[in-house]
Amino acid sequence: MKFEVTILGSSSSTPIFNRNPSAQLLNINEKFILIDCGEATQNQLLHFGLKANRIDHIFISHLHGDHYLGLVGLLSSLHLNGRTKPMDIFGPPELIEIIDLQFKHSQTNLRYPINFNVTNSTVSEKLFESFDVVVESFPLDHRIPCTGFRFTEKQRLRKMIKEKIDELSIPADQVQKIKKGENFTDKKGKIHLSEDLTTEADHPKSYAYCSDTICSWKYLDYIRNSDTLYHEATFLHDMHARAEETFHTTALQAAEVALKANAGKLIIGHFSARYRELEPLLAEAKTLFPNTFLAIEGLTFEI
Repeated sequence: MKFEVTILGSSSSTPIFNRNPSAQLLNINEKFILIDCGEATQNQLLHFGLKANRIDHIFISHLHGDHYLGLVGLLSSLHLNGRTKPMDIFGPPELIEIIDLQFKHSQTNLRYPINFNVTNSTVSEKLFESFDVVVESFPLDHRIPCTGFRFTEKQRLRKMIKEKIDELSIPADQVQKIKKGENFTDKKGKIHLSEDLTTEADHPKSYAYCSDTICSWKYLDYIRNSDTLYHEATFLHDMHARAEETFHTTALQAAEVALKANAGKLIIGHFSARYRELEPLLAEAKTLFPNTFLAIEGLTFEI
């Protein structure tokens, strides 16, 4: 099963140094989810050869412009390109008012429906569930209401031992039943236990996304044991006073969060415009959490 995230934007506040505001594309078994949609997100999708029309779900963390100002443009382009299938959007309650107002005054009637789902920045909620994934929100501690998101694979069925299929002449229509735990009776009447014909499925992986937040530890339980954690790291730690003032996090603090949450891997992003070079932020984070990576645009990380 494919479970990976591509970085589309990693800058905070404004585009600078060829970095764009926040956006990420999550690929879960060839089903695509957009996480935040800063300015120029649709350009980034084109630049990296990613098809916007394959996105069916969009999650917006909060209403600072660097996290949603690319949304209306993307929705409009999908309309102009002939999209007809629905788009599910999850975000703060005021977001639908923003979308509706812009389309009202441009006299645009979308060819496709938007299913808008309100997020709650005060509690953790299950927002979405499919055959492949469960998406939960959780509160972050930012200057305005803000939510993080956790994407967790659904538990898969046990894996069939391929050699057993040929050895016992197991019909194709029996394979799924065996994976679900049913035993198999061969032509001689011998019963073969499901657990002897299969192996354990892979452990479900999870991706936690912390967009903008002060390092308050309030959200630690919601991201605990995530295989991959994305956490904002706007400043170096010598700017921690500025980070607190603006409700942001330093690279060192992001690493401490990953360490305390027992994350498998840390990706840091949302870099301040004051930093042309990002290696110092990476080096700082690695002093506490060595398995840290920069959210470089165009990079794809396997969860």
